[in-house]
Amino acid sequence: MQYKRFLLLIIILGLALSACAPQSRQNVDLLAVLQVTPTPELPLSFTPFPTRPAYDPGQLVDYVAQDGDTLPSLAAHFNTSVAEILQANPIIPQDATSMPPGLPMKIPIYYLPLWGSMYQIIPDHAFVMGPTLIGFDTQAFVNQHDGWLKDYSEYAGDANRSGAGVVDYVATNFSVSPRLLLAVLEYQSGALSQPSPPDDIYPLGYRERYHRGLYLQLVWAANILNNGFYSWRSGNLTQFDHPDGRTERPDPWQNAASVGVQYYYSRLYSGDKYLQATGPDGLAQTYAALFGDPWQSDTVIIPGSLQQPPFTLPFESGRSWNFTGGPHTGWGAGEPYAAIDFAPTGVTQCTATSEWVIAMADGQVVREDTGVLVLDLDGDGNERTGWVIFYLHIRSDEKVALGTYVHAGDRLGHPSCEGGESTGTHVHIARKYNGEWIPADGPLALNLGGWVAHNGSRPYLGTLTRDALSVTASDKAEIQSLITAGE
Repeated sequence: MQYKRFLLLIIILGLALSACAPQSRQNVDLLAVLQVTPTPELPLSFTPFPTRPAYDPGQLVDYVAQDGDTLPSLAAHFNTSVAEILQANPIIPQDATSMPPGLPMKIPIYYLPLWGSMYQIIPDHAFVMGPTLIGFDTQAFVNQHDGWLKDYSEYAGDANRSGAGVVDYVATNFSVSPRLLLAVLEYQSGALSQPSPPDDIYPLGYRERYHRGLYLQLVWAANILNNGFYSWRSGNLTQFDHPDGRTERPDPWQNAASVGVQYYYSRLYSGDKYLQATGPDGLAQTYAALFGDPWQSDTVIIPGSLQQPPFTLPFESGRSWNFTGGPHTGWGAGEPYAAIDFAPTGVTQCTATSEWVIAMADGQVVREDTGVLVLDLDGDGNERTGWVIFYLHIRSDEKVALGTYVHAGDRLGHPSCEGGESTGTHVHIARKYNGEWIPADGPLALNLGGWVAHNGSRPYLGTLTRDALSVTASDKAEIQSLITAGE
């Protein structure tokens, strides 16, 4: 009965979402930003947004659930516990996955000093490569501007690519919005408005010799943005330090996209330059001038009570494979810990195998690249919407063709070392929903025919459990990591 009441509440809130707006955000004056300009060399002195008062321990505060909120993440943000949140909000079921955006809540808060700005920079739908990107053509958009990105080209990902092509390639791999990457490039380097590129091999300011040039700078930027976004989502990020040593704790009411941007700029800037970049006159203003005010859209990425459809193990029934990698990054380094790995038994290093990776659910193959195969499950043929299964390290020969519709259990290809980095033949699998990586562990844990993923003490460790059985990940192909499909 309680769960039905919760679902009814979600439906009612869904009808009212268009009337909801972020409370801690100031409107951007688009008339003031018709002329896009890159970051000034000498930023002005800014007064920080006010922070929250020192609440009494356990004081109940008002909170309206945001896109992608879960009880564990809210408990981390407010320095409280899931049990206390449930006690204060009895309508929420014990086994709730994602909170319905717009749900009014009471949360017991335990104050910590050094809370950051309340200003929300961009909504979550403007961060991920999700539904709001349908119909957006990065190359056409770049061609409309006279900046240096229009004529730029670089070798990236085994191909020569235009500037827009580099942006799209990074955006697709990391599932970060190309609009966000374009706004970052414009804000920091005038990529769309300045005729000449910066006289610098590090256009985004990350000075590390293995990240020279636009492509590798964008790879770094997308990875750091994702680290901030998904670490806030999971509750693992509660504070970060700036280059000058100052510690900041994101405001508990913040949304994941804004924390992702804050974290990114905290890797580069301190003081006034950081305040400008993360305030109304910074990236938010540049984004709005390029693409319009993103807060005018009420697009929801993660709806309330999201559930995973049934998945099988990624190998054929009756076959035994080793569980070689517990939850780790879906793409890049760090969070999101969205992926797990399996390897056929008896296969060492990067040797070929006749074993097959199979479709874990019905769907259509909508993207293929070196080692990559993406299966879209909702029938619209678009990777940006609904549930998607991401496979990595699929061998090129005998791989199922792009556009093919497959059923659960159909063969997709052979595991290998192709694509990304790999020390041995295996398959890497992860999930996305509306373009957002879904962590392998958490309230909506990855479930493969009853085998449920759990984090370990560090990435690549972890377990799969089914009823009373538990299998621990091991890259040594130990018998303790063996799982037989259909057993």
